[in-house]
Amino acid sequence: MGPSLLVIILLGIVEGLTEFIPVSSTGHLVLAGELLGFHGAGSATFDIVIQLGAILAVVVLYFRRFTGVAAGLLRRDAGAIAFTRNLLLGFLPAVAIGLVVYKAIKAMMETPVIVAVALIAGGVAILVIERLVKQPRVFSVEAMSWRTSLGIGVIQCLSMIPGISRSGATIMGALTLGVERKTAAEYSFFLAVPVMLAASAKELWEQRDALGGNDWGAIALGFVVSFVVALVVIRLFIRIVSKHGFAPFAWYRIVVGTAALIWLLVR
Repeated sequence: MGPSLLVIILLGIVEGLTEFIPVSSTGHLVLAGELLGFHGAGSATFDIVIQLGAILAVVVLYFRRFTGVAAGLLRRDAGAIAFTRNLLLGFLPAVAIGLVVYKAIKAMMETPVIVAVALIAGGVAILVIERLVKQPRVFSVEAMSWRTSLGIGVIQCLSMIPGISRSGATIMGALTLGVERKTAAEYSFFLAVPVMLAASAKELWEQRDALGGNDWGAIALGFVVSFVVALVVIRLFIRIVSKHGFAPFAWYRIVVGTAALIWLLVR
């Protein structure tokens, strides 16, 4: 039996709330699915594909930025070329490594204890990086060097472990490489588009024969809910980061990960 309407809506809300903040949307979906009784192979496909709703929110909110880059590429504008190059360099490591470890990732998504531990470890890492990070020297995606973009892409691959957080790994990687906070967050948003499109396309292709009408309906509803919620969260996240940094999210990860670990071990 598939998930109920309420479970689909709740998971869509969880995805929209957590996709772009450094707390791991996949980790939250795994734990929420465990709590709500929706887990297993089918839940992994649902969790991966509804992320496209949150990705669409980025495209909508930054539509002028993307169209401006497209127009700039036609004019061979240096800034547009640098923007596109930096996204591609950040994206390629995830493709190369993801193809190798894909099955292991799917298996970990069915192991909630791994998620809880990764949430705690990621929270501690954010607190350490926030204290150690030096003065930024890069203030736009276009100004990032190819080495910086590729380095962030490699660090992003750590987020293939459920609970680490793609946005968290990308943003923290960018900070350690000299990118300022707002630019690091926006680069994470932009990089999510090709990364999640590729992950969702691969998952849908591999599961094309297993998905039925009810599955597509659940995915569609989760997609819409995550899209609407993410529209609000993205703007709010930028404001919070600009004023308070990433420490609040680190402490949240540690508290939630600890509570989840205790629950999983004693239930």
